[in-house]
Amino acid sequence: MADVRLVSLHVHPIKSCRAIDLHCARIGSVGLEHDRSWMVVDGNGRFITQRTHPALARVAVAITDAGLTLHAAADTAPLHVQRPAADAPLRRVEVWRDTVLARSAGAAAAEFFSRLLGIAAELVAVGAETQRMQCNEWTEGVAVPVHFADGYPLLVCNRASLDALNARLPEPLPMTRFRPNLVIEGLAAFEEDAIDSIDIGPVTLRFAKPCTRCGMTGVDQQTGLRANDPLEVLRAFRYDALLKGVTFGQNATVVRGAGESLRVGDAVRVSRRARPAR
Repeated sequence: MADVRLVSLHVHPIKSCRAIDLHCARIGSVGLEHDRSWMVVDGNGRFITQRTHPALARVAVAITDAGLTLHAAADTAPLHVQRPAADAPLRRVEVWRDTVLARSAGAAAAEFFSRLLGIAAELVAVGAETQRMQCNEWTEGVAVPVHFADGYPLLVCNRASLDALNARLPEPLPMTRFRPNLVIEGLAAFEEDAIDSIDIGPVTLRFAKPCTRCGMTGVDQQTGLRANDPLEVLRAFRYDALLKGVTFGQNATVVRGAGESLRVGDAVRVSRRARPAR
């Protein structure tokens, strides 16, 4: 097999806001440190994403010792948001079918997102009380902890698969459209479909299931505008009848190595599926 390497690392501190590119990232059982540990919710506590509010893509996020710094436009002042204290207000929030407790990030952050989105909105953060587990056929019955990600701790994408997609598109798209955590190189296009797990140093990640894609792939991650949606092209050759959706990338869980760090350039050892591909 060709030399397989980790070629980029990305965290999304606020669910559905802009990614941060990293050279090194610590990994835990819930995924990369800081990834999707904050979330924007509406007045009913229901999660908000670019699916309905693509303007979230315009929010650039920086991680600070105290919390986060947010920018929504070059001509506006940054907003510094402190991580909620242990006694900050708790509220029930919804992520898909899950209802969990989270801590409010305060009035200034709520005003920031309400103005940006044109609706009543609030920023919340995970706390010790935020207990969310994924347990289904794809995790083989193992309870997997997850924060505010859609369903799994990590998303792994293959650069060759993006190249193969771009060869079919009128204009090439960047990998940011698919919002991965890890991007690997050295595999054939869509070879990730046949992989059971990968080892990166002391870290083992299991590929749980292909990631079904939604309309967020059609949102430019810099402007927040809809443009060059690849879903119809993907549908022609990446429709999964079992999952009833178009797939790109692999959802992954952390089997071993929580507390270790991943670095761009790390070698990746691939283990193929012993079980039949779904």
